[in-house]
Amino acid sequence: MSISTQSEILVGLLIFIGTAFSFLSAIGIIRLPDVYTRAHAASKSTSLGVLFILFGTFLYFVITDGYISIRLILGIFFVFLTSPVVAHLLNRAAYRSKVELAEVSIKDDLKEYLKEKDA
Repeated sequence: MSISTQSEILVGLLIFIGTAFSFLSAIGIIRLPDVYTRAHAASKSTSLGVLFILFGTFLYFVITDGYISIRLILGIFFVFLTSPVVAHLLNRAAYRSKVELAEVSIKDDLKEYLKEKDA
């Protein structure tokens, strides 16, 4: 097995893993009960899926063309910079707008904290 074949298998595997994480995230968005858990699925696993896909693409260009893509590196950086922040802000806005938790939620720690803060 040549180095070229091994690298193509590695790149294909990384892109496949990224696609699988993104697919699982889409299923989580559909199946999870409330906005809070959906945002968690959308931010965590989608970010990981995008990382694998962009890193696989980055490796492909490095191995085949010897080209280091600054755009792909910036894409990875900005996805990991913005995705958790956006998920946190969306959940915070939903909670402050009094969007109900799912019935299966066990504990609401923020409720007591906000009562103390408002008093």
